[in-house]
Amino acid sequence: MARCDGEIVQLRAAGVGVVVDLTGELPVLLHWGADLGELTASGLAALASTATAAVLNNAPDLPRTLTVWPTEADGWSGTPAHQGHRAGRRTTPRLRLTEAELAENLLVMRLTDEISELDVELRYHLDEDGVLAVRSSLTGRSAGQPYDLAGVSTLLPLPRRAGELLDFTGKWCRERTPQRTPLVFGSHVREVRRGKPGLDSPHLLLAGTPGFGFGSGEVWGLHVAWSGNQRYLAEQLPEGAGAHAAVLGGGELLTPGEVRLGAGEVYESPECLFVFSDQGLDGVADRLHRRLRARPQHPANPRPLVLNTWEAVYFDHDLDRLRELADAAAQVGVERLVLDDGWFGSRRDDTRGLGDWEVSAEMWPRGLGPLVEHVRGLGMQFGLWVEPEMINLDSDLARAHPDWLLGPSAGLGAPSRHQYVLNLGHPEAYRHILGRLVALVEEYRIDYLKWDHNRELHEAVHRDPAGDRPGGRAQTLALYRMLDELKARFPALEIESCAGGGGRVDLGILARTDRVWGSDCNDPVERQQIQRWTAQLIPPELIGAHVGDRHSHTTGRDTDDSFRFATALFGHAGIEADLTKLPAEQLAKFTAWAGLYREFRPLLHGGRVVRADLPGEQTLLHGVVGADSALFCWARLASSPEGQSGRVRFPGLDPAAAYRVRVRTELGLPSTRQVAPPAWVAEAVRDWVRLPGAVLATAGAPLPSLDPQQAMLFELRRD
Repeated sequence: MARCDGEIVQLRAAGVGVVVDLTGELPVLLHWGADLGELTASGLAALASTATAAVLNNAPDLPRTLTVWPTEADGWSGTPAHQGHRAGRRTTPRLRLTEAELAENLLVMRLTDEISELDVELRYHLDEDGVLAVRSSLTGRSAGQPYDLAGVSTLLPLPRRAGELLDFTGKWCRERTPQRTPLVFGSHVREVRRGKPGLDSPHLLLAGTPGFGFGSGEVWGLHVAWSGNQRYLAEQLPEGAGAHAAVLGGGELLTPGEVRLGAGEVYESPECLFVFSDQGLDGVADRLHRRLRARPQHPANPRPLVLNTWEAVYFDHDLDRLRELADAAAQVGVERLVLDDGWFGSRRDDTRGLGDWEVSAEMWPRGLGPLVEHVRGLGMQFGLWVEPEMINLDSDLARAHPDWLLGPSAGLGAPSRHQYVLNLGHPEAYRHILGRLVALVEEYRIDYLKWDHNRELHEAVHRDPAGDRPGGRAQTLALYRMLDELKARFPALEIESCAGGGGRVDLGILARTDRVWGSDCNDPVERQQIQRWTAQLIPPELIGAHVGDRHSHTTGRDTDDSFRFATALFGHAGIEADLTKLPAEQLAKFTAWAGLYREFRPLLHGGRVVRADLPGEQTLLHGVVGADSALFCWARLASSPEGQSGRVRFPGLDPAAAYRVRVRTELGLPSTRQVAPPAWVAEAVRDWVRLPGAVLATAGAPLPSLDPQQAMLFELRRD
C-alpha cells in the first residue's frame, strides 16, 4: 500500500465514486454516489473547495465539515462516530489523522485520540461492483481504567435530493414488510435489541429521490452485516452535514458494559455495506447479489431440490413412514432430504429435550443410520435440523449445568416457545455443543444442517458470582466461531440460517452459512412479497423457498398447486408436504415442477433479479434475466379495481434485442377474469412468439387478467 495522507483520494468502481480529503487534521468525506470520473488534481481541489459550507447565524464561527469520524469537536450535533467514557471522564474525543494508505480501492485511515486514549483504524473498500464496505477497529492505549465504549457508528453523507426512506418491519410469517417515510429533520433510528436481526429486521435502510422504484431513481442504501443487536439511522439536521444535507449510518448496538477497552484490547466493528445506484432498487440488489456471488465460498454446485420433513410429519418420527416419504421424494426428483425437529433426546414436542443432542434411543433404537442409508441409497443427500443455541429447562443438559444458561443469576424471565438461551460464550458449554455437532456430522456423514434459533436474547448476561456480565455480543461472536470451526472441519457441509423463520437474515451470518430460510410461512400469497423483498439483499439461490400443502398451516389459506409451484421456483426450491398422501396426479405435478426447477436453475441462480414498477401491491411482475434468456412470473395476490393490465414493461431486457416468448404450461394455466387473453399471450401458450425488445422493455405488452392467487410463467430467449 502507498502512503496517501496529505492527498485527496478517489475510489471508483462500477459507476460509483467515493472521494476523501486527507489534507487536514481529520479526513473529510467529499462525495459518495455517482462516479465523478477520473478527476485531475485541480478537479479534486475544486471539489474540496466546494465542500466548505456557509457559516450560519448563531452557529460555530468556522464552517462545519463532515469528517470520516464526526464528533462534537467538529461542530457536529448529530450522532457521533463513537461514544464512551473512562470511569465517567474523558468524554470529548478529538481525533487526528496519523497515517493513510491506499491500494486497489482500499483506503486505510489511522486516527488517534489523546483524550479517550484510543487508536482508530478505519477501512473503506470499494469493491468491483460498487459496494463500499466500511469497518473500524478501536484499540485501547491506557493501562489505567478501561474505556467503556458506548457505541460506534459509521456515517456517510446524503444529498438533499435523497428525500425518502425505505426500510422494513415484520412479524412471524410476514417478514420483510416494506415501509416508506419522508426523510424529515431529526433522526430516523431503527434499533434491534433482540440478540439477532429479528423478524422485524430493518434489513436495509435505503434513502432515495422521492418516488424511487425498482427501476428508477437514485438510491443510497446501508446494510449492517451483523447477526446481533444493530442500529440503523438516517439523520438530517437543519444546518446540514458539512456541504451535505444528511447522513446515513449504523453499526452494532452495544449494551452498557459490553465493551471495555484496556491497554491493547481491540473492538472490531461489524462491516457496514453502503450501496449506491442510479437505477433504483434493482440496481442496489444487483450490486449486492454480484458481491455475494463473487465470494470464494459462494455455493458453486447446483442448489439441490430439498424436502424438509417438518410439515410432512412434525414430531411423528416413524422409520417406516419416513422411508416411504423418502421414496416419494426421490420419485418426484428431490435431491436432499432434511429430517426436522424431534429426532433427539426426550423431544416429543416443543416443551423438552433442547440441548440433548443425542439421537433418541426410544424413537431411533438403531440410530439414524437406517434412514440415512435409505436416503443415500435413493441418490439423495441427508440433512438434519438442530438448534444449538437453545435449551429447554426440561432437558438433561439444563439439569446438569444450570450455570450454562444465558440469563440473570437472580432468576430467568419468561420462556419463549418453552425455551431459553444456552450460553455459547461459556467455554465449557461451547466445547460440549461443538463436540456433539462434530460427532453427529462425522457419524452420519451429514451433508446439511438446518440451524434454527427460535427465541430472542432478552437479559443476555453471563451468570457470574461476582456479578452478571453482558453476554449478547459474546454470544454472536461464539456462534460465528462455532460455524467457522464446523466449516473448517467439514468443508463440504452446508448450513442454513433459520431463526423462527426469517429472523436472522443478514450478511454476517451468510459469511458462514449457505442459505437463509425466508419465512416459516409457505403460503404463496405471503411468500410472493417475502421473497420479493428478501431478494433486495440476497440472491435467489440463497433463499429457501418451499412448496407447502394446498392448505397452509400458518395462515389457514387454500391455494392452487400452480400458484404454489410458481412462487417457490424463484429461490432455493424445496418441498414441505407429505408426498405419501398425494394422489398420482398431484405427484406428477411435483415431478413436472422439479424438472422445471432443474431446467431453470442455472438462470435463476445466476441471473439478474428484476421487478416491475406497477401501481398497487396486488399485481406483481418479477423475474430473473440472464445473458440470453429470462424467466418472468406474472402474479396476482388479490383483486384490484382495474380490469385490464395495460401495457406492462418487462424490466431488465435489452430494447435493441429481439426475443422469443412462450408461456410455460407444465404447472397448469392460471384461472383468469376474462373471456380471452391478449392475442399475443394466447399465441405464446401454443408456441414461441417473436417480439422486439423495444416492445417488451419500452412500450410494454398487455398481460392476462388473472384471478386472485394465480400466476403465469413467461420464458424469454434472445433471437
